[in-house]
Amino acid sequence: MDYKSLISEKLKGNTDIYLVGMFTDKKLSHLNKSVSNATLTLIKKCLDSNNFTGDIGDNRTFDDIENKFQIIVFGLGAKDKFGPINLNQSLNLIIKKIQKTNTKLISLNIDNIISKNLSISPEFLVSSIENGLYKYSYKKDKATMHIKRCNFVSKLIIPSKILNQSILVGKAISNGIKLAKDLGNTPPNICTPTYLSNEAVKLKKINKLIKVTVLDEAKMKSLGMGSLLSVSQGSKEPAKLVSIEYMPLKNKAPIVLVGKGITFDTGGISLKPPGNMDEMKFDMSGAGSVIGTMRACAEMNVKTNVVGIIACAENMPGSQATRPGDVVTSMSGITIEILNTDAEGRLVLCDALTYARKFKPKYMVDMATLTGAVLAGLGKYPSGLFSNSDKLAELIKKSADKTGDRVWQLPLYDDYFEELKTNFADIQNIGGRYGGAITAAAFLAKFTEGIDWAHLDIAGTAWEVGDNKGSTGRPVSLLIDFILSNQ
Repeated sequence: MDYKSLISEKLKGNTDIYLVGMFTDKKLSHLNKSVSNATLTLIKKCLDSNNFTGDIGDNRTFDDIENKFQIIVFGLGAKDKFGPINLNQSLNLIIKKIQKTNTKLISLNIDNIISKNLSISPEFLVSSIENGLYKYSYKKDKATMHIKRCNFVSKLIIPSKILNQSILVGKAISNGIKLAKDLGNTPPNICTPTYLSNEAVKLKKINKLIKVTVLDEAKMKSLGMGSLLSVSQGSKEPAKLVSIEYMPLKNKAPIVLVGKGITFDTGGISLKPPGNMDEMKFDMSGAGSVIGTMRACAEMNVKTNVVGIIACAENMPGSQATRPGDVVTSMSGITIEILNTDAEGRLVLCDALTYARKFKPKYMVDMATLTGAVLAGLGKYPSGLFSNSDKLAELIKKSADKTGDRVWQLPLYDDYFEELKTNFADIQNIGGRYGGAITAAAFLAKFTEGIDWAHLDIAGTAWEVGDNKGSTGRPVSLLIDFILSNQ
């Protein structure tokens, strides 16, 4: 979709639908001269006499006969609570409403959305609108996109240099999120470890600086990745370890992103209950977010070194599957007693984290749908954040607040590491009954000593259930802002 900046007086003849966001205070001062006086009077009268609240999801439609366009007034919620989360929700709902029509030209009044008091940028607006257009389809012929252009209407024109850069960045972020969503939503009989590795290879077409290396099981075995390979050995689908390098700068330590790519998780011998097991196709969402983030970096030509690593496997029961009580040796040399084969994400990640050391990272961040425990503790709103570096944790929190891709930090006290002790190996792959998200993070921390590392447990945030069931693309927006803010 194209974007253009218009001053209010130029709206006539340039739009089919004019979107006007309104807070719960119902103030209309930002409309200026963009609608006729008769229509403005009608809107004020209707808002005073009916039950329009300004809450998110509330909207009213008016016809501006003089200017020959429709106006949709939609709720932005309370102004004192307005931010990226509310804006995303509001725009998503109203864009999906318009998508059901044949509307080609839309306009959005931005005077009360982008202001000195609100941390909303033009690129965030572009990304939010583009995300609102997303719809997954397994069919090869995608649904027709009717909307061709969106005008940003304001008192002042956005300078073309700023607008063009905002469009580039906003679309790149959205494309990264959409790719992560597509990968998560793809059926697990299609999205296998090989499929994920092939999707990573496709990134080379976007930017010539992208270098992709795919390790097969034979190579992983030669490197001593016994932990990762223990997960895939029950499946006929071979595991893959993929590195995606984007290195525009010489002699600069990269930010390394590591993603869990379990393309389907049955739990292995520790079989999961059948209810909602179809959702385990989303267990590769960490890897999907890494691929999506790397795509955005490639499109934006970011001026920092970034490496993405995805550990891909399918966790299945079978005659060759790992058993509870088996002991394996990780790439680091640490031996692991596997007490629960459904705690497999940490087993693929620990070898990926060890492999990532070769890039001598400035920061290393892994993301994984790792534990149901984080969902029990935090619900579906923030991702769980763990880190061995206060500085890195604060940088991630800052990006989370800025993008609305929220996180909440949990502790890594020494007590949790004690729960990983076993008589039969260096460590075991699960802790005690309580604090499962923390003991899982403690397990990973054993493989990141000496590196500024953070772990995002996205088991509660990577997908939605119910009517909006599907991948969320989180935490792509957080990761991109983190990269852009630390160039």
